[in-house]
Amino acid sequence: MKYIITITILFFSLNIFAQKPCEYSANVTDSIGTYKATKEYMISEKNFAGNSSYIFYSLALTDGLPTLTVQLIQKSKDFLKANCFDKNSKLFLQLNNGKIITLIHIDQENCGTMIRDEKGFDNRVNSGIFMFMKDSFQDLKSSPVSMMRIKYLTDIEDYVFKKEFKSELTSEIYNPETYFIDNLKCIE
Repeated sequence: MKYIITITILFFSLNIFAQKPCEYSANVTDSIGTYKATKEYMISEKNFAGNSSYIFYSLALTDGLPTLTVQLIQKSKDFLKANCFDKNSKLFLQLNNGKIITLIHIDQENCGTMIRDEKGFDNRVNSGIFMFMKDSFQDLKSSPVSMMRIKYLTDIEDYVFKKEFKSELTSEIYNPETYFIDNLKCIE
């Protein structure tokens, strides 16, 4: 009986600590170079009074350069303010261990694209690509993220990360706090 209990405990503890496999949207090596990007992962979702906003992350490795793509999607029947990325835009990640990691936006201005859907909603889609600073990986691999601040061209927005949430859009469970702990290994 003790043998069966020991085996059962060992089996469950191995499943708890097993790492998730990496899921890629692209993984290409050709004569031009190499590129791999993880699938988009929801970090934030807000639904209130007919307005919705979503933030997705995706990690990429282009010829050895790691980057983070941040995609913001807003949906509303009201006016949607444009938050633009430019060469001075930054993304700040506050870790649970107290450290702040800074990511720098690439030198490309982007204010997003406005799309009107069949139900009369305006949808603004905006993406920004951020580069990691040297030596920031180790902290991101070891400590959960508690908050994100995005510095746009003309505005600053803060987002508090949840440990876990169930998306109303996809009905899936997401763990934003541990995104980097779970996914940085995919681009190393």
